[in-house]
Amino acid sequence: MEFKPLVGLTPELFITLANTLVLFLILKKLLFKPVMKIMDEREEDVKNDIEHGKKAKEEGLKFKSEYETKVGTARSEGQQIVEMAKRRAEEKSSEILSQARHDAENIKTKASADIEKERKQAYNDVKGEISSIALLAASKVIEKDIDKSKHEELIDEFIKDVGDAK
Repeated sequence: MEFKPLVGLTPELFITLANTLVLFLILKKLLFKPVMKIMDEREEDVKNDIEHGKKAKEEGLKFKSEYETKVGTARSEGQQIVEMAKRRAEEKSSEILSQARHDAENIKTKASADIEKERKQAYNDVKGEISSIALLAASKVIEKDIDKSKHEELIDEFIKDVGDAK
């Protein structure tokens, strides 16, 4: 048994190789360049999309950071407003209490002054009444045997004693 090679160096082999080479060159010129151009464009589009995605992500992170900052600021401002309202309420409460104490002190002072005035008026009224009674008593005594100078001396002494008794 003799082995024959499957492919031999025949003119048909050279023609087939030449046809394959010509076909490859034609395909390269007509098919590979446009396909490579499309693939390069697609690759560039993908790169642009990736770059655009990165920029969008950075903007999103920036917006998130700004949002968090604004929320933190809003919370801080809200707490300041609440604290300020508390302080104002406390100040107003203290002011109202102080005014009430002041008014009560004024009322108390006025009442004390009125009481003192009434007491003096009552004292003067009583003193006048006592003087009248003393004069009446003195006139009764004078009618009997006391002279006028003795009478005035008794009245003055009586008024003085009544004045010291207050």
